[in-house]
Amino acid sequence: MFRSEDMARDLRWHFTNKSIDGKLRHPVDSVTWDQMNAKYPSFASEERNVRLGLSTYGFNPFNMKNSMYSCWPVLLVNYNLPPDL
Repeated sequence: MFRSEDMARDLRWHFTNKSIDGKLRHPVDSVTWDQMNAKYPSFASEERNVRLGLSTYGFNPFNMKNSMYSCWPVLLVNYNLPPDL
């Protein structure tokens, strides 16, 4: 990801573009982001870190109770990228 100069600049966006007016425009502006920075200062000090969010949800298609099949969509979000991408 960091081989491309444009992508590398976008991935470091969160390090220098935090909102200064107190409005939440990106996860970097949240209290949770600050708590993670306080808990893991060595990770937070590196501007090239990659923060990912993982979301899954299992469900049984067609609501068939006796079926052994289920679907598990998996969503992986890169929180480093700027909001306009």
